[in-house]
Amino acid sequence: MRHLIARLFGRRPAEIAEAGSRDAAAIAALHSASFRRGWSEDELDSLLLDRSVVAHRAVAGRNLVGFILSRLAAEEAEILSIAVTRSRRSRGLARQLLDLHLRRLAGLGAASVFLEVDPDNVPALRLYRRAGFREVGSRPGYYPKPASAASPALVLRRDLS
Repeated sequence: MRHLIARLFGRRPAEIAEAGSRDAAAIAALHSASFRRGWSEDELDSLLLDRSVVAHRAVAGRNLVGFILSRLAAEEAEILSIAVTRSRRSRGLARQLLDLHLRRLAGLGAASVFLEVDPDNVPALRLYRRAGFREVGSRPGYYPKPASAASPALVLRRDLS
């Protein structure tokens, strides 16, 4: 049924799978379109080749429409970045990526997951809070702002066990 509705309205459902080095260019492009300081293809390639990095991608047809990256260390993980293309935002794709990713991290032995988020990023805060993340700290002056003082990063945590 989902496929029929998507076909009728011209939107292909996204397929979520593990990401690898072959996805570096597409992830770099989406990262650059989503954040003030995008990561380069080389930076993403290095991350995707790192055995401690867990990555998932969402693809619709041949187009990357979302990704999530984390680094796993012992029993803790840190979400490094998550992004969804503008045309797919507010449709539940980020939640699907996050849910699958958290299950994978738990399966790899992570007991807790941390992330940093700009307090001005209301959609991200809503996503994380609905997923069970709680504020555990902040980092002053973390996010540079073009015409004002840098804003703090909120540090969020979710226990997986």
